[in-house]
Amino acid sequence: MPAPENKTPWRPAALSLLAACLLTLPLSNAIAESNRDNHKDIEQENCRPLPPEHPRPGRRVPGIDPACGRDGETGTFRPIPRPAATDFSPAQALPDRWRIVDSLGYQQRWYDPYNRNILKGDTPLYDDWFFSLTAISDSVFEYRDVPTPVGIQSSGSSADLDLLGGRRQTQLLQNLALELIYLKGDTVFRPPDYEFRLTPVFNYNDTDVEEILTVDVNPNDGDSRYQDFVGLQAAFVDVHLRNVSEHYDFDSLRVGIQPFTADFRGFLFQENQLGVRLFGTRNNNIFQYNLAWFRRLEKDTNSGLNDLGESPRNDDVFVANLYWQDLLALGHTSQFTLLYNRNREDAFFFDHNGLIQRPASLGVERPRQYDVLYLGYNSDGHFGRLNISSASYYAIGRQDSAPFTGRDSDISAFFAALELSIDQSWIRWRASLLYGSGDDDPFDDRETGFDAVVENPLFAGADTSYWIRQAVPLVGGGKVALSSRSGVLNSLRASREHGQSNFTNPGVMLAGVGADFDLLPELRLSLNANQLWFQTTEVLEVARQQANIDKDIGQDLSLALIYRPLMSQNIVMRLSYAELLPGEGYKNLFGDERQRSVLLNVILTY
Repeated sequence: MPAPENKTPWRPAALSLLAACLLTLPLSNAIAESNRDNHKDIEQENCRPLPPEHPRPGRRVPGIDPACGRDGETGTFRPIPRPAATDFSPAQALPDRWRIVDSLGYQQRWYDPYNRNILKGDTPLYDDWFFSLTAISDSVFEYRDVPTPVGIQSSGSSADLDLLGGRRQTQLLQNLALELIYLKGDTVFRPPDYEFRLTPVFNYNDTDVEEILTVDVNPNDGDSRYQDFVGLQAAFVDVHLRNVSEHYDFDSLRVGIQPFTADFRGFLFQENQLGVRLFGTRNNNIFQYNLAWFRRLEKDTNSGLNDLGESPRNDDVFVANLYWQDLLALGHTSQFTLLYNRNREDAFFFDHNGLIQRPASLGVERPRQYDVLYLGYNSDGHFGRLNISSASYYAIGRQDSAPFTGRDSDISAFFAALELSIDQSWIRWRASLLYGSGDDDPFDDRETGFDAVVENPLFAGADTSYWIRQAVPLVGGGKVALSSRSGVLNSLRASREHGQSNFTNPGVMLAGVGADFDLLPELRLSLNANQLWFQTTEVLEVARQQANIDKDIGQDLSLALIYRPLMSQNIVMRLSYAELLPGEGYKNLFGDERQRSVLLNVILTY
């Protein structure tokens, strides 16, 4: 017969479970007892007696922290978790992120610019006011060959009977700039609320030449000059007026001596001048604008620094420009510029060396005034792999006394520049084109030679180039320069520091190629080769009383080694060599000798 069916299948399983529980009961009691002992140890640790030097009033158990209470039934202590020890009370919130770091014992070293440093604006002095100190030592030693005119009584050599004398010159320049910034506000995502900036520059310069009357109008001063000077290159207050969007687009106002560049490459106006500037951004920084007025300060003749001992010049510059990011293509920025230069300098001015500067010793040598409006478009960025930087300006205006006629004249001149480059691994290849219109008739009532307000072009090798760095004298015993120092335009000014814009000039054309080779992360080799021409030569022929001057200036060749041992801008050393191979036009004016320059520049920044 089949076995009877089990009606209660759960009974064996239940009996087995009950037996297991009975067997493990002693073990469970042991574990529980152990846990109570451990918990008691923790309670006793958290409620350890207080040191006698820190009594707490109102404690219920002598020597026991009142934050721990005793359970009336079990006699055990119930600890309340205690916050980690800090310099602040448990109920006080940490005021800012800088105090958090301070509470961790972080040590600062004032001499270390790479780590947290109160002198570099990394930590507030108090509240959210910061101070930043930057010190820059800029040392330059330069040897150059420059055509040097021989004046009526200037030559110290019996062999110098021609118009030009000894051309060798050496110069030592030492600038120490201190930038002191005191500002309020958290500047991680927005401009400071207030900023006060002061930048004094201490200069020493030593110049040696081969011809007297070059360094001073007094021949008794010889052929050497030593000078020291202190200039003020920045002294302004910047006020953050308002934020206009959730992206911290803003409007700010800056008043005082301040740096300003009218375009990307410094073709039109780059200076540290006294002015008022309203600036800001819109649409998440896609648009940036400037509205500014500047009253130009007089410069020290030999250092080029602002000279506050002289009255400001009667020369005003009004600027309005707009930067538009990603216009035409992503990564390409366009800039639209409107600049008005109002000059009312109607008196003679002589520099610190006794040489006439305004008006330039050119033509009728009569004080002149002018109004010029510059309309410009600039761009900087890239289209794919092709980098592009361009500038174009049209100058239109009126002058009351043209240099060669003394009559009123209309100004109409044009300028354009283009640099294309492409990166290939560790090499950047560059090509440059530049055009500045010239005046082909100095005796009519139109001036068509382009000139800037104050140029300082970062283009075609910049001041590594011989032509851009050197001021080549033309007429008047060197009182008028064919091209200014740190300038590419043949403007026939008296000097870059004191001269007025001159729109009766021969103009300039440039075509160049270059390359930058990053040989090491800290070492770069830069090569440049530029061909230069006069756009027209009629003005030169009248000024020099010399016919048939050719347009070919020559080839400007230069190379530079830039070494940054720390792979940063704190130590930068540059050694450059430049040579001008004279063309027919240069030979007509100055002879066929090659012109050379060697430059050693060391910049140390804290």
